This record gives sequence, C-alpha cells and structure tokens, in this order.
Amino acid sequence: MVGTEKNKSVLICPLDWGIGHATRCVPVIRHFLDQGFRVVVASDRRPMAFLRREFPTLEFVIFPGPHITYPQGSLMALKIFFQGPKLLHGIYKEHKLLQKIIVEHGIDLVFSDNRYGLWSKDFPAIFMTHQLQVKFPRYLGIFSSVLQRINFAIIRKYDECWIPDFKNHKGLAGELSHPSFFPGNIHYIGTLSRFSGNMHQPVTKEIPPFEILALLSGPEPQRTILEETLIAQLQHTDIKTVIVRGITERQEERIFSEHIRIFSHLESDTLREYIRRSLIVICRSGYSSIMDIAAMGKKAIFIPTPGQTEQEYLASYLKSKKIYFSVPQREFDLIYALEMSKNYPGMMLDNDYKDLQERIARYRT
Repeated sequence: MVGTEKNKSVLICPLDWGIGHATRCVPVIRHFLDQGFRVVVASDRRPMAFLRREFPTLEFVIFPGPHITYPQGSLMALKIFFQGPKLLHGIYKEHKLLQKIIVEHGIDLVFSDNRYGLWSKDFPAIFMTHQLQVKFPRYLGIFSSVLQRINFAIIRKYDECWIPDFKNHKGLAGELSHPSFFPGNIHYIGTLSRFSGNMHQPVTKEIPPFEILALLSGPEPQRTILEETLIAQLQHTDIKTVIVRGITERQEERIFSEHIRIFSHLESDTLREYIRRSLIVICRSGYSSIMDIAAMGKKAIFIPTPGQTEQEYLASYLKSKKIYFSVPQREFDLIYALEMSKNYPGMMLDNDYKDLQERIARYRT
C-alpha cells in the first residue's frame, strides 16, 4: 500500500543494540499515529520483539543492522573502534536495503534512531540521537576528532536531526546533547519516555510488596555479568527485590528465593506499575533508562556498562548534579550504594511533547 497525501507512511527504524532505542521510539510512534500517519517499523532481534508487543497491529519489516561483539572487560570503545570496517560495511548495506524497503512498502518519510545509513536523496529522512558530542575514550587520541567530524558529516545528510532532550540548561544529557559546535539541522524535541502521559492500561494483577526494582538491559555479556553480581549480593540480604532481565523474546517468571522475584520481561504498563511501587530502581545509565526514570520521578542507582563511555559520562554528570547516585560495576556494593543513594533525591522530568508534535506536523502535507 502506497502512502497518500492524507495518510502518509513513515518508516520507524530504531538501532538494535539492546532495547533502549526501541523504548524511546514508543512515544514517537504514538504521535505519528495520532497525526494520521501509517507507521511501518523496521528492526530486528530484541527491539523487534519489544515493539511487536507494544504495537501488535502495526506492520513490521525485518531490517538487520551491523552486528557488533562486545568484550567482557572495559575496553568496549576500543573493540568497537577495531570493528570500524564491519560497521561501515553494515551502514552501506542498510543504506542499500533502505531503498528497497521504501519502494516495496510505499514509504514517504524515514525516521532513524541512531542508524547512520538511513538517509535518502529521494525521500525526507529524520535522524534522532542524544549524542551530538560522542564521548570517545582518551586512548583514541587524534582519532576522536576525526570520528566526531564523520559523525557530523553523516548527520548533515539527513533533512533533520531530532534531539530527545530540552534545549535549555544543557538538558538531561549535558555535553552529549549540547556540544560547543553542532550541525545546523538539529531540533530539540524534549525527553522521550514510554511512561509519559496517560496512554496506559490499569494493572489489575496483584503485585506483592517489594523495595528494589532492578532493570537489566544492554549488550551481552555485560547484561548477564550484572545480573549475576546483583543476585550474588542480594542473597546475603532479606531485601525484597524484583529483577527484570530485559530479555524481550521470553515471558518467564520465577521465584528465585523468598525475597527475589525474577521476570524475563514485563509489558510497559506492568513495568510502569512496578517502577511506581518501587522504593528505588537499579539499572544501567543508558539514556533511555534515565529518561524513563525521570519521567516517573523515581530515585535510582545507576551502574554504567563498563567501557561504554556515553553511560559513564551520563552517570558521572548526573551524580555531580546530586540527582542520582552511580557506581562503576567493578566497585558495586549493594548495601553501600543503597546508603549513599539517600543523598540523591532523583528528579521528576516530563515532556508535553509540543515540540515533537510540531516537528511531525511539518511532514503531514
């Protein structure tokens, strides 16, 4: 079906490294639908599984991106750097495949969340990122400035670059979204969270009382390493804890012990209720997770993925602002972290989505 002037078609393409990019696309999809767009989702693996559950009536296209392997240690950026040729080839392949999808599915507009190969000379394309300024590790030296210029050069190929942050006061992402220099096609649309607004179903399932909610996410093997670390330390306490493993392709629940309950995945409405009822959340300092926690106004302890410089910066930035406590994974001590978090109140930060609605409206006609 080819999109018409009254019902234009948008292709939503989140990066498939974990589910963070998919979760922050939820409000974007909702607002495109509200403005009468036909939405087609193109993704793969866990993001595809997650969005199928969120929007079961939408059309989906399998659209694999570059597959990157991650180390167990802290040299993640270096390992990704050496996979540069693989990344560039993946960007080239997804750019070629995009043209085919556009024709076969009658696409009028492309929306890419951090997928660099989805610009088009023939159709308008939007790029979304919170990382205008990419935080490269110091050991990359002069390569950092070269990679930053490449980042801006690709962003300029898109018609617009949307920043999921607020324009004023360095927003929630600090220097990442507010660098000294940036491309001229950027637009701040405010933070994005699947938990914003009132578009949620009431949760009728009984939820036993608990204190800690641990949300696991991100690439393997680090996701599993953090899970094992948390369980090992929780077993020496009697703190009632719920762990959500972030494995979207499963729907499993088990009672690990008298005080530890584990879910492989929770649907957004149910997860929202678990976050609301928790006393504190423990999770990675991925930007999508931070936006969700801020939208719910909860206290949190952030544990950045080792070697992921973006998460390390965000955790340090928000800790320096005395908003959220954070600690490196190798130094994590549950009891100490809970005690220190008492000095970090968290924040409530929501978005009325007017800026996002205005940007979308420009593509309706």
